Amino acid sequence: AVTPPGIAGTRKRGNSMSNTATARQPRILMCPPDHFGIDYEINPWMSRTRQVDHPIAVQQWQSLRMHLEQAGAQIEVLPPVAGLPDLVFTANAALIYGQKAVLANFHHFERQQETPHDRVWFEQHGYEIVTLPAEFPFEGAGDALFCGDTLFAGYRIRSHARGHQALGELLGVRVLPLELVNTYFYHIDTCFCPVDRETAIYFPPAFDQYARDALAANIPRLIEVHADEARSFACNAVVVGRTVVTNTGCPRLHAELQKHGFTTAETPLAEFVKAGGSAKCLTLRLDGEEAAAWAAS
Repeated sequence: AVTPPGIAGTRKRGNSMSNTATARQPRILMCPPDHFGIDYEINPWMSRTRQVDHPIAVQQWQSLRMHLEQAGAQIEVLPPVAGLPDLVFTANAALIYGQKAVLANFHHFERQQETPHDRVWFEQHGYEIVTLPAEFPFEGAGDALFCGDTLFAGYRIRSHARGHQALGELLGVRVLPLELVNTYFYHIDTCFCPVDRETAIYFPPAFDQYARDALAANIPRLIEVHADEARSFACNAVVVGRTVVTNTGCPRLHAELQKHGFTTAETPLAEFVKAGGSAKCLTLRLDGEEAAAWAAS
């Protein structure tokens, strides 16, 4: 295992964030699956011999949107683009921090053409564009999630630890890099999901021992996901208020979350699992995740 670099930066406290921390309706960016399919293979879930049933994928995407709207979210739409099947996974477009959008530096060539379209959308919607050095792969909120004041950032498979260090310096936040060791859980949002500022769900075997120890030391309440539910992308959940939305096949996680006062909802997303994604991958929170201290009202 590679030893991660030290924690980068400290969170700035000032008026720039106090303007963000106001009452708001949750806002989520999604991209309709008009052009979604398995056109290439860039993770172990993907196989061009196991193609997407497109009408079912559309139904599943619409059902997820409905669940999020019922939980109180406002959905904003990134226009789909022919030839970019993974544009549907908006979580990877950027990391949002206040009115800053830190654009992805995609690891794989197949996804690099998404970034110009992401940039246009964020510019048109008033975000300040931030970029990391090009030599550091970084895949947006798929590999960087706030829990409290700390940004937990996955590296090795899709993103680079030194890029996370640069990210901490650019934003002035505390970053904890965590090494991912299982290629089926290639982004941190496939194996870790903060649900409030002191609670997160996670799948321990996706992380090296250092990362597991770091999570235990920095998050007061960790809820472990069983292997079979992790393979159903239980950790790839969307949190809106106290509602947690997941793919189907996660009953034990839902029961545990309910014990802690959360409302749970499930919706089938099997067509997107074929491409290595689920509920969280299909969404980008635009006003800050519920677990992010900077976004709290």
